[in-house]
Amino acid sequence: MSSKEDVKREASAVRKSCCFFCHQNCGVLAYVKDGRVLAIEGDPEHPGSRGGLCARGNIALQHLNHPARINVPLKRVGARGSGRWERISWDQALDEISARLMSLKEGYGAETVATAGGTQHCNDWSRRRFMNLFGSPNSFHNAHLCWIPTFMIETAIYGWCPFEIDLANSRLLVLWGHNPGASEMPEMRGIVDLKQNGLKLIVIDPRYTETASKADLWLPLRPGSDVALALAWLNVIIWEGLYDQTFIENCCVGFDELAEHVRQYTPEWAAPLTWLDPELIRKGARMYAANRPGNIQWGTAIDQSGRTAGAGIHARALLRAVTGNLDAPGSDLLCGPSPDFITDEEMEANEWLPEEQKAKQIGADRYKLTTWPGYGRIAAMTREVWGKAPTAEWMCEAHPPSVFRAILTEKPYPVKALIVLATNPVNSYGHTGLVLEALRKVDFLVTMEYWMTPTAMLSDYILPAASALERPTITTTYGCSDTVIASERAIQPMFERKTDYEFWRGLGLRMGQEEMWPWENLEEAFYYRIYPLGYDVGSYDEFVEKHRFHFPEREYYKYSRVGFATPSRRIELVSSTLKELGYPSMPTYVAPAENEIDDPELCRTFPLVLTSGSGFMPYHHSEHFQIKELRFLKHEPYADINPQTAKDLGISMGDWVWIETKRGRIKQKANLTQGVHPKVVVTQRGWWYPEREAAEPELGGCLESNANVLTDVSDEACDPLGGSWANRGLLCRVYRVDPSDAGR
Repeated sequence: MSSKEDVKREASAVRKSCCFFCHQNCGVLAYVKDGRVLAIEGDPEHPGSRGGLCARGNIALQHLNHPARINVPLKRVGARGSGRWERISWDQALDEISARLMSLKEGYGAETVATAGGTQHCNDWSRRRFMNLFGSPNSFHNAHLCWIPTFMIETAIYGWCPFEIDLANSRLLVLWGHNPGASEMPEMRGIVDLKQNGLKLIVIDPRYTETASKADLWLPLRPGSDVALALAWLNVIIWEGLYDQTFIENCCVGFDELAEHVRQYTPEWAAPLTWLDPELIRKGARMYAANRPGNIQWGTAIDQSGRTAGAGIHARALLRAVTGNLDAPGSDLLCGPSPDFITDEEMEANEWLPEEQKAKQIGADRYKLTTWPGYGRIAAMTREVWGKAPTAEWMCEAHPPSVFRAILTEKPYPVKALIVLATNPVNSYGHTGLVLEALRKVDFLVTMEYWMTPTAMLSDYILPAASALERPTITTTYGCSDTVIASERAIQPMFERKTDYEFWRGLGLRMGQEEMWPWENLEEAFYYRIYPLGYDVGSYDEFVEKHRFHFPEREYYKYSRVGFATPSRRIELVSSTLKELGYPSMPTYVAPAENEIDDPELCRTFPLVLTSGSGFMPYHHSEHFQIKELRFLKHEPYADINPQTAKDLGISMGDWVWIETKRGRIKQKANLTQGVHPKVVVTQRGWWYPEREAAEPELGGCLESNANVLTDVSDEACDPLGGSWANRGLLCRVYRVDPSDAGR
């Protein structure tokens, strides 16, 4: 058998590609010959990953060549979910899909068409571009659980979201609901290296995670109680005089009002809500305030806590402000949008969507911050200060649970069509029963995918998607960074796979949008975007080969030059933007949607606290369960349970158990670990079984172990600012599966 080095020597070209099985887009060198990828390895010159690849990145060839990949367009010929398909051409698929969409638009208005997208698996600007030109405001991702509420709340306060961290110059890092030891290998590698040079680490997580094992201080709070902890930290920092007075005087407004507001939120008040000792809360707050400059690295946990999310994000954001940990060396940086290249937002054609259509965006009447009312206000201010706006495709979205309800109820109006790209809503969105019912009912469902997912199984058309090695990729932190990392396609798409750009452009050309799609492929579009950088290159691929990335010289204290993109042009410790939208101008404590204090009756039936949104290696969302090399590592779903709790319930290691909430129950195996509180249960998310029947009623076992069966998407459980629904902090119970009751 030839060695990998022999295979690499056989290659005629090496392409600078990337992995896109998470948002890191780690660098991949692809060794190519005669249009085939012979081998891959990490790119040591990639600025983020530096040659490293996790398990997901290392299976790129298995993903590329897997026999279960969807390779040709398919049209349903039997009843929905029957598993009966016919092969058709791309032209036939695009002709029929565009005709159906135009017919629905004529009958119900453009807003009747909605679309769901996946994480970094598609060019989001092209999807938004098509939808804006078509006239529908109803695009969405799962971003309500991942960054969109954080970005918008922090931008309302600071004028941009400080998601870039200057870790090399930092003295302390707070990882708040973030576990890079299991989710982001390049980041974890950097943290471990910096800890050897003295970096202090605080980990806030109910679980004793891979990352918590490296922490100087671990705060195992009750799931969903982040807002109480953040308010208590503000109390300690302000009332013990640990704040940065100079920064507050020069850059902030509203300090005295905030100080009085948080006086009530003492560590003693927070202790029973967070399950943390008051002195441990004080220790964390003092440690963060005393070790400046410091960072608070964003994590998805607060975003996924439902109705407490907005207040928790708001309080966490103010911690940076009162300590001066913003845009200074070693702190969290306000990079702003790129002035140098064409941003995602500039490609979206948002100006083509009429105001009357923006007003129809589903969820805009209730969740104003992350829809057109809030986004429009904030985008106007960022344009005044920065010259550009954040991307709408991630920051201004229809509310997904409300879209699914609109399909079922036709309120506020009928949603008759759903186009799904590289995502699996059945397993990825909250309250699976609601999603499944909507997908079964929707008049027209189109899915562009790699695999026959449970969502694809219910579709009218399935289109084959090109994956990472078959497409170029630009990484710009979802259009909100001033940096760009460029990757080229290793090979042209195999079989009849295409990029999502070709799909949207193909529909657009059939609907009279010819002038708005001048680029025949992504390379042409990407060259248009990077051309203003001024590099001496004649094509996108040449830019990748010669330069690969563009990092402008880092500028600290940018606010002294441009100000803050807020109405006062200062950091607003009392937010006028949030107040204008009808929300509290300062963070106020909000209890989890279900909790043992306010719901004692419910707690008697469901005495444990559930966290259900945690990702885990080697999977990403609901992906990769088909790939045997990864399935070998984690071949069955496990739920973490404390050994004492398990003993009390008669549960042993490896037992199949039911985890149940008010909304339903799922089966996972018991993993007994001291790493979780006796009252906490942690489920793995995303599980389904591709080896099961790909048709109704089985649908790949999509309900059996799917944690989203347990979650709550009711309006009462959602965050009023951004619409995040409750994946964490819910009440549940656990009991052994009786062999005679093994079904659902």
